[in-house]
Amino acid sequence: MDIDQIRTFLAVAANGSFLEAARRLYVTQSTVSTRIQRLEACLGVSLFVRNRSGASLTLSGQRFLRHAKSLLLTLEQARHDIGLPSRFHASITVGARIALWEGLLPGWVGAMREQAPDISIRSEIGFEEDLMRGLIEGRIDVGLMYTPQHNPGLQIEHLFDETLALLATCPDRPWPNEDYIYVDWGPAFYALHSSSYPDLERPPQVVNIGWLGVQLVISNGGSCFLPIRLAEPLIQAKKLFYVPDSPQFRLPAYMVFPRDSDSSVLQQVVESLRSLAVVEQQKAMDRI
Repeated sequence: MDIDQIRTFLAVAANGSFLEAARRLYVTQSTVSTRIQRLEACLGVSLFVRNRSGASLTLSGQRFLRHAKSLLLTLEQARHDIGLPSRFHASITVGARIALWEGLLPGWVGAMREQAPDISIRSEIGFEEDLMRGLIEGRIDVGLMYTPQHNPGLQIEHLFDETLALLATCPDRPWPNEDYIYVDWGPAFYALHSSSYPDLERPPQVVNIGWLGVQLVISNGGSCFLPIRLAEPLIQAKKLFYVPDSPQFRLPAYMVFPRDSDSSVLQQVVESLRSLAVVEQQKAMDRI
């Protein structure tokens, strides 16, 4: 049994498909099949029922799931801890969407470093798919995102709500226009956006992160939906303006972490992020 077999088992269990697990692990489907076969041979049981619709856990697979998560967490923690300098007693990995890093999490990391200087912090940027995979595999201890995927081994906790507003470089120009950039803020935003603008054709520009939308709008002119928290400095500098009579959309931000972890360091980080969320919620109320 090795760490790649465990990661592969967790990926198949999470996605219910050998093919999807291969895609998310960036390996071939035959590699996934070989790893699972070797793991089953090592354990002496069948872990999955294979059929045309995918793969589902057997009773033995369900029993092994909890152990697999614990094994992977232990191996990953051992790998991090062994490489830690003696001045650190633990390490933590925090991953988040880039919009949550902007103007929010860097200050939190600084505060954590002052509060707990003996904890090594690894910071990562990723999309929900990457962050959830890291959490399932145990490479990420805490993830912050907008559209988490439910998983039985992970706790999803609402932190605060972003407010998305339509902002433009030219407030007097009629909207919609050819300079509008659609930012993909996830399926909930898509539904709200489609409901508010049912006759709007596909915009000529589409981006997958707000940061890129900002860069394009500021460089070339135009408009896009952005979190007011993120855009506030540009609004104050009169580089962006609210589009009159446009709707504002709620975008919840969530924290995701292992459900059954007994790590005191993880608990300290979770409590600190909860405190950060309270402050951010108050700031959001003050903006109204």
